[in-house]
Amino acid sequence: MDEILLEFKEESKGLVEELLDILDSAEVGFDHKDELENYGQIVDRIMGGAKSVAMASDSPMPEQIGSYAELCKIVGYKGSQISEDGPFYTVVIAFLQDATEMLEVMIDVTGTKKEQSIKEILSATFLDRLKWISERFEEGLRASVATKTDDAPKKENEQADIDSILKQLGLG
Repeated sequence: MDEILLEFKEESKGLVEELLDILDSAEVGFDHKDELENYGQIVDRIMGGAKSVAMASDSPMPEQIGSYAELCKIVGYKGSQISEDGPFYTVVIAFLQDATEMLEVMIDVTGTKKEQSIKEILSATFLDRLKWISERFEEGLRASVATKTDDAPKKENEQADIDSILKQLGLG
């Protein structure tokens, strides 16, 4: 395994631990929902690293990790904007915990003989949960970090982002 891939895996494992800690904090209650904004920023670092590693890798796994991390980022940012406490918030946190644990598995097996395609790793149930959650987010929620000029026009259909990423992964 080359040095760049090893460094990516080592850094990403530390970031995954941070993500799981953030989700533990967010799970305490709705008043901690802003933690999901931090989740989005950290998973974005994994996404960027994976997409950079993918350019120099023969393995499809880093590119798949990058796209998968992007899905996690979108759900994390949108989750940070949920307007009401209730079961939906709890479902989003549980989904992100499962998704982050799967991300950890993907990172662990990258560059090893245990490497699998994302189709083999993600279950139909997981994909159904992702689609169910994404359909229930309120209209107009941002899928990335907040800026001071957040009055910029929103995309007409943010669901298209998730659908597009799933197609990239061969899952949509």
